[in-house]
Amino acid sequence: MAALNVEFSDAELEDLRAIAKEQGVPMKTFVRASTADAIAHHRALKDGAEVFQRVFADPALADAIAAAGIDDGPDTGMADRAV
Repeated sequence: MAALNVEFSDAELEDLRAIAKEQGVPMKTFVRASTADAIAHHRALKDGAEVFQRVFADPALADAIAAAGIDDGPDTGMADRAV
């Protein structure tokens, strides 16, 4: 298995040890799980962004919004501004 050496400040190491202890797992297990969670989170955000771009690039969506009379454009008036 490949390994990665990562440097942490004393405060960061103290926090890692404390959290791992609170969770009842070795620090190595906590760091590995946290990293796996961060990777999964990143992939989910990337996948969601791709879906968002694909959906909102669909011209049929713009036509459906226009047909429904929905106008989410910016309000250029000053009526609702706080003074």
